Amino acid sequence: MRLSTKGRYAVTAMLDLALNGADNPVTLADISNNQGISLSYLEQLFAALRSKGLVKGVRGPGGGYFLGKPAAEISIANIICAVDEWVEFTRCRGKQDCHSGQRCLTHSLWDDLSKQIFDFLTEINLQELVDKRDDHKRCKPTKTTLDHQAA
Repeated sequence: MRLSTKGRYAVTAMLDLALNGADNPVTLADISNNQGISLSYLEQLFAALRSKGLVKGVRGPGGGYFLGKPAAEISIANIICAVDEWVEFTRCRGKQDCHSGQRCLTHSLWDDLSKQIFDFLTEINLQELVDKRDDHKRCKPTKTTLDHQAA
């Protein structure tokens, strides 16, 4: 997998949307400000995400985006593939012509790794990332908690 900035930003933006879009649509400007991703880049990503049904747009004042499906139904692999990323570690991108037009000796190794990572990302959904973030926030000690523990 060549997980480029495009794939990482798409996952980050979708997680931001899942965290902040439960009640009202989230604007790309909000995601841009929250995550430090350029607005024009987000527009490109969301066009691809919308075409795959992963997000829904709401036009007009107060508009923005909602998730196109429940977070539990959107795998991380869905997001990455929607923005034209692919899980591929072979140098030849799966064409089997990596060594002077021939399949290289380690092609099967890298091809298997690509499949394992794709399967791993297929098994993780957006809701799980939301839940992990919520669990982390609940478990993180506050200054008040630490002061009480020291006393």
